[in-house]
Amino acid sequence: MSSSKSSPNKLNRNDLWSLEQYAEKRNEFRQQVMQHKRIRQVALGPNARLHFEDQTTIRYQVQEMLRIERIFEANGIQEELDAYNPLIPDGSNFKATFMLEYDDPVERKTMLAKLRGVEDQVWVKASGCEPVFAIADEDMERDNEEKTSSVHFLRFELPADTIQALHNGADLTIGIDNPHLEARSVTVAKAIRDSLCADLDAVH
Repeated sequence: MSSSKSSPNKLNRNDLWSLEQYAEKRNEFRQQVMQHKRIRQVALGPNARLHFEDQTTIRYQVQEMLRIERIFEANGIQEELDAYNPLIPDGSNFKATFMLEYDDPVERKTMLAKLRGVEDQVWVKASGCEPVFAIADEDMERDNEEKTSSVHFLRFELPADTIQALHNGADLTIGIDNPHLEARSVTVAKAIRDSLCADLDAVH
């Protein structure tokens, strides 16, 4: 996932704890992140869910990867930052991990075959504005001629009128246009809307 706009929200090595520091802080930080994530998730029916990323969620992901892989050298840390920083919003967009969730493996295989292209059919809309469809999987293709993936990375690049409307308190609705998916459009709760609005710069 990429955007041509650089952002001060990107993480650098100074934003991270060492492995030893993270070991001491992990339980408390993890609880904070899990609470934060609750107002960054939107379920679109029983089988589709968006996890909206920001600096906090991505910092947690990076710290966990460094911990699991026992990475402490500068080059290795920078590689993780380079991999995850593109998932942080740039001030003019939302970025999300899109999950298609089917517990039964047979149903999952069938539905992922039917849902090819669904990642391009997810949209966000501020009341009074046009819907904005996702730009999907900019880092790599995650579908093929047979099926889509159960995980996609989405960027919603928002025009100025949508950003201004959201800053002015407009409702935010999110949905998917796909006939094979038992999904619906959802007007998100105020806590979620406000959290997502924090990803957006002011429009001048």
